[in-house]
Amino acid sequence: MGRILAIDYGLKRTGLAVTDPLQIIATGLETVETSSLINFLKNYFLKEVVEETIIGMPKKLNNQDSDTAASVKKFILIFNKNFPAMKISEVDERFTSSIAQQTMIAGGMKKKDRQVKGNIDRISATIILQSYMQSRNI
Repeated sequence: MGRILAIDYGLKRTGLAVTDPLQIIATGLETVETSSLINFLKNYFLKEVVEETIIGMPKKLNNQDSDTAASVKKFILIFNKNFPAMKISEVDERFTSSIAQQTMIAGGMKKKDRQVKGNIDRISATIILQSYMQSRNI
């Protein structure tokens, strides 16, 4: 069984999270500059067995795509060209950034560390992955 990789795509930075090989626990992996994301993924896929990739799709409250959804869809096309054998699924990512902020506060993270946007991106990716895993187990 391979890992599941979650992507919280951003125009500048992208948060990544993965499961363990048994797909039981979701853990924040890295925050990567979006311009180097494909290269990072190529290297990661060489080292780790990844069974599936999910990507957060930004939605508005009315379930319509948000303004940044077009960028995510463009990235999915690039991803599919680079990794044609890898399954990629879209997952609703509404509220993940605010949940990530609340999680950092509840976990006692210092204000200075909470302001590091890379932390929010990585935690958001983890929340997306946890949500996906929970939806599969129902």
